[in-house]
Amino acid sequence: MSRKRDAPRPNGAAVVRCAIYTRKSSEDGLEQEFNSLDAQREACEAYIKSQKSAGWVALPDMYDDGGISGGTMERPALQRLLADIGVGRVDTVVVYKVDRLTRSLNDFAKIVDAFDAKGVSFVSVTQQFNTTTSMGRLTLNMLLSFAQFEREVTGERIRDKIAASKQKGMWMGGMLPLGYDVQDRKLVVNQSEAETVRHIFRRYAELKSVLALKEDLDENGIVSKARLDRLGHAKGGVPIARGALYLMLQNRIYRGEIVHKDTSYPGLHEPIVDEALWNEVQSALSENRVERVTRSTAAAPSLLAGLVYDDSGERMSPTHANKKCTRYRYYVSQSLIKRGRPQASEAACRVPAADLESIVEDRICVLLRDETVMLEVAGSTTVAMKKSLIENAADLARRWPALPASAKRTILHAIVARVDIRPDAVDVSVRPSVLPAVVKPDLDIRRLPEKPEGPTQVLSVPARLRRTGMETKLLIQGTLGAEPTPRSDRSLLRLIAMAHRFNELALTGAGLTITELATQAGVSRSYFSRVLRLSFLAPEITKAIVQGRQPADFSAIKLMGAGQFESAWSDQCRHLGFD
Repeated sequence: MSRKRDAPRPNGAAVVRCAIYTRKSSEDGLEQEFNSLDAQREACEAYIKSQKSAGWVALPDMYDDGGISGGTMERPALQRLLADIGVGRVDTVVVYKVDRLTRSLNDFAKIVDAFDAKGVSFVSVTQQFNTTTSMGRLTLNMLLSFAQFEREVTGERIRDKIAASKQKGMWMGGMLPLGYDVQDRKLVVNQSEAETVRHIFRRYAELKSVLALKEDLDENGIVSKARLDRLGHAKGGVPIARGALYLMLQNRIYRGEIVHKDTSYPGLHEPIVDEALWNEVQSALSENRVERVTRSTAAAPSLLAGLVYDDSGERMSPTHANKKCTRYRYYVSQSLIKRGRPQASEAACRVPAADLESIVEDRICVLLRDETVMLEVAGSTTVAMKKSLIENAADLARRWPALPASAKRTILHAIVARVDIRPDAVDVSVRPSVLPAVVKPDLDIRRLPEKPEGPTQVLSVPARLRRTGMETKLLIQGTLGAEPTPRSDRSLLRLIAMAHRFNELALTGAGLTITELATQAGVSRSYFSRVLRLSFLAPEITKAIVQGRQPADFSAIKLMGAGQFESAWSDQCRHLGFD
């Protein structure tokens, strides 16, 4: 197939190797024995034969793209043609019309650049052009402008047709949902699959957790809809991913509706899920939905959203769980979100958000108090400016605990490039160059760029994930060089409050036995006694718990299992690690 361009011919003309490219936007008619692609190629071959005296010969390779739009460069035959041009196998590209090659001006410019780089000329059989002259290029650009305009107008017409059809309740194609088949381009209920859909909705209404639902479906062998793609390859028939379950539970097709741009219309197909079950599922989804809100209006924005990565380099997303009216926030690896639990080879993890954010915030405050760092970023400024920078940075560190969450998030996203969770450390990559702008006392955080440019520096904080009682915490190994930000433990606070309530019951219930007091409190005698003794903790311990200054590994379970307390308060502090 490869021939040298300068090979002499009998009449003295050099060989010009011609590649014929053909394309048809739709697949209609391609099954015919002589179709549009054949007609285009025949016309191109006839033109090449007319140039035989100039040494033109048609290459045997077939560069045919059937059923592919001219608005994309992702065409198999076009990519093969460009590859052959790149290795010098083609001298001239012949097409029936210019819009067979492309309908996009941007794509045409790229193609012409590829042609020019290899000295390849371009010929349209029905439109005489010479791409080596400026006038020829101008004419081509004008023609392609009209071709692109035609494509855009056609797209608008198609979109209008789809909108009108959906308003009439017609299904316009796409991924066929579980529970339906297609007959005459209409959705028809598949009764066996429909019962599976109802089962999925009923189980979610009972479990009220997509994670629990996925585990239940996997255990019972319930899989996605099996189907064939356009090429006849088998697809589906696999366990349903969590994301797919979320979409399925909110798919209004199951209510007999068709949705177009957030507006639903009565569909022509039969519903699978009744209104009562649908409303129950939507209510549960609304209560348990994983919030990904990071804007300033969020009640508890995730300060590090988009910055956290696990040890395998996988992004960790903010999520939360609700239990007994309490929200527990986490940063979770993507694989854990998608599959419910990590594969054996994955380093996926779930980190308590408050612990991780506390570590990063404390490390940033230490950075702000570091005069050496501030002097380095100040550069060759005056002494007064360096002093002002150091003072402003220290003042920001001092004011940090009182800043609103939205301001903290904006500042952190300006300073921190990323946070990597290692098995034994948290690596905080920071941009020191932005510190002078961040610490200005008159800073308008709305003007602060969220992803500024600049070199990064990694600050490593030794820390490990450990279980403390029933909880998993991210505990710092050693010290950051400064007092950590206080973090109240709600379980400890509830336990202390309960102890003082039990003590008040004992004082006001004179003459009552422990059993009677426990019955009045609604707990067992043993539990009442174990909690009651906590009301006699040293005031220093109670104050530290209220202020969130308890040891990092101290938990409610550890306090309840501490055994008999010493009568001396100093001995209690030493025994429980508060000395």
